[in-house]
Amino acid sequence: MTLAESARPDSVARQADPRRLAALVLLCAANFMVILDAQSVIMGVPVIAADLGLSPVEAQWILSGNLLTFGGLLLLGGRAADLLGRRRLFMAGTALFLVVSLLSALATAGPLLLAARALHGVSAALMAPTALAILTDTFPEGRARNRALAVWSGIAALGATIGLLLGGALLDWFGWQSLFYVNVPVAVLMLVLSPVLLRESRDASAHRTFDVAGAVLSTVALGLLVYVLVEAPERGWTSFSTLGLAVVFLALTAATIVVERRSAAPLLPARLFRSATVLGGNVLTVLVAMLAFGMSVVLSQYSLGVLGYTPIVFGLSQSAMPIASVIGAYAAQAALARRGVRPVAVTALLLLAVGSVLLTGLSPEGSYLTTVLPGLLVFGLGLGIGPVALVAAALTGVTPADAGIASGINVAAFQVGGALGVAVVSTVLASNAAAGPLAGFHAGMYACGGIGAAGVLVAFFLLRGARRGRLTAVPRVH
Repeated sequence: MTLAESARPDSVARQADPRRLAALVLLCAANFMVILDAQSVIMGVPVIAADLGLSPVEAQWILSGNLLTFGGLLLLGGRAADLLGRRRLFMAGTALFLVVSLLSALATAGPLLLAARALHGVSAALMAPTALAILTDTFPEGRARNRALAVWSGIAALGATIGLLLGGALLDWFGWQSLFYVNVPVAVLMLVLSPVLLRESRDASAHRTFDVAGAVLSTVALGLLVYVLVEAPERGWTSFSTLGLAVVFLALTAATIVVERRSAAPLLPARLFRSATVLGGNVLTVLVAMLAFGMSVVLSQYSLGVLGYTPIVFGLSQSAMPIASVIGAYAAQAALARRGVRPVAVTALLLLAVGSVLLTGLSPEGSYLTTVLPGLLVFGLGLGIGPVALVAAALTGVTPADAGIASGINVAAFQVGGALGVAVVSTVLASNAAAGPLAGFHAGMYACGGIGAAGVLVAFFLLRGARRGRLTAVPRVH
């Protein structure tokens, strides 16, 4: 029996499952809430800091603590889902998300809130990769999965903007505690519906051992990398602490590689990286995340600092971008079937680069319709197209047994890329601020344009094997 024939019954069963569209809505809701929470809390940091008496450094850790645990535990969460059950881990993450939302809303002191936000990162590290892994298991590779990924990416884009709008409204009307209370009813609903709509799935292979050494080393290494990226703009890229921690990260990474090569059941199976398509999908995910987060840093500081926009007005001014992203996501899933991954990915990175360059015309005297809107629309199209193509590439040929860890790697790539984008663009803004009030913003957008141009080259060379109708498969190890 061929591999295709052996896989056909499960594929047909998944296509025939009438619950899969409802399951997709549930999984996208989880992704939406993780992003919505992150974006709305960004808006609330100044208000929270003032109310709880946090210093600027302590206030930064409302965001950084969450990012650190989220990024550091993603791989561990993805692999644990493969071994223990993806639906089970998804529900555990959702339950923790519910609890930490309540703890955050009820916090009366800074340390309590910072601890709750760090625990929120743990819940997100369980929810995000398992939700994507369940989606991968529910929708077979090809057009059905591409459509599901288009919905996933479109909802994520909406979550980013709605988070800004909703965060501003809740802050104005109900106070910062409402930013967390709003999560509670949604989390309860997801917990009720998960056993009904989601099938349990796990790695049914013979190797059920858990790679404890690899899990500890990779988690510490990834967490340390996120920490270095978060702290580098403040401490300086060439400071002793930054360089010292970078050396420790490289040593931990080398140790992880050695341990993983010797492990009978590695946390990061080497077979996942033998495909240029899978490798390229994850590398490009890092670059797209750098662009998405980096551009957000420039526009938020420009709009709130220079133009004096309120949070709600800022959210409304950005609404054109997620609308364009939704259009781009649906265009991408149709183009993937006809053109293949590489042309779609190249188009996405090119649009992101061009959109960034268009936004270098930012000026207080300029019209929104002529200096901001065109760049937002072009950038938004690229931001919608990119994730659909890159997630499809990153999960191409991945066996059901590895769906959780492969999803964890891809989500981790996005988180690391986001932290790197914020760090790089923040450094560019600070280093060019002395040249004039707008010099830093223009330099920041040119930096984003350069990242997009580099992404075009990476996509062209790494995704050469991902042609239409023949995506490179990850070698299967029996």
